[in-house]
Amino acid sequence: MFTRQNIFSAAAVAAALCTMPLAQAEQHYGSGAIQAFGTSYNTVAPVNDGQAQVVYYRAADSRQPGSANVYVDREFHTSLLPGGYSTFCVVPGNRTLGAYIGDAPRYTGKSTDLYSANLEGGKTYFLKVRDNGSGAPLAVTRAEAERDLAGARAQVQALSRASLVQQCNNLPMAPIQAEQFQDYALSGDVLFAFGKSGYQDISTRGRTAIRALITQLHREHAKLDRIEVVGHTDPIGSYSANQALGLKRAQTVRRLLVDGGLPAASVTARSVGSSEPVTDECYGSKAEQVACNAPNRRVVVRVDVSGQ
Repeated sequence: MFTRQNIFSAAAVAAALCTMPLAQAEQHYGSGAIQAFGTSYNTVAPVNDGQAQVVYYRAADSRQPGSANVYVDREFHTSLLPGGYSTFCVVPGNRTLGAYIGDAPRYTGKSTDLYSANLEGGKTYFLKVRDNGSGAPLAVTRAEAERDLAGARAQVQALSRASLVQQCNNLPMAPIQAEQFQDYALSGDVLFAFGKSGYQDISTRGRTAIRALITQLHREHAKLDRIEVVGHTDPIGSYSANQALGLKRAQTVRRLLVDGGLPAASVTARSVGSSEPVTDECYGSKAEQVACNAPNRRVVVRVDVSGQ
């Protein structure tokens, strides 16, 4: 078990590193015995029923000063710096976990504000350090965690003294089947007048185009279980206005698709605003820019064809 002096030494190293940017910390310690960060994060493989796997991480944009000391069953495991993570396994069962920013020199995370949970065998838990001063783990989904963990590095400057922490015996990764989609683009200028988005604003040509698309979808796909309607706009106007316009147009097209017989539960709508342009080289007068940006004003109906 880590003595107080040992804990202080590991945490002091982390605290010193935490005052430096990641690259500077690596340069300072890269040639010595102590190194702050190890390998970049990769998707973790599953474990068997005899272990529970934990990925504990700290967001790269964390603004709280100091390292976050992680304790497992009241014993020191590591000190997480912004952009750092630690993957470890424990025997399944009730465990206390927490990450405490700036709890030195008393190291209160070992004995106060303990947070326990029953960790089940064969499962992987993604826990995020809270930036609000609470030591309670923030459980997040794998998808959210792996977005945050892009570019994260393993925390390696401190040796774990948590006696129940084990090396993970990972199982082979199951092959990941990539999602497959087929997109059908509807011209925004065919569907709506410039700047319009409502149900009553759909043009006659637009309604005809949507009816034809519904017929085409039924003809080309045996299953229509997942359809996403995505609104795209041109870059004219503010970011927030374009997001809102794209969403309203997508919602209107979704309503017409459902009116045309597609199952409401299978059709969703979202907006990407002007963030995915077809062309981004439009200049000149406003009228010239409006004309040039016509391909960017569109609504895409995306059909999930995985497994078809």
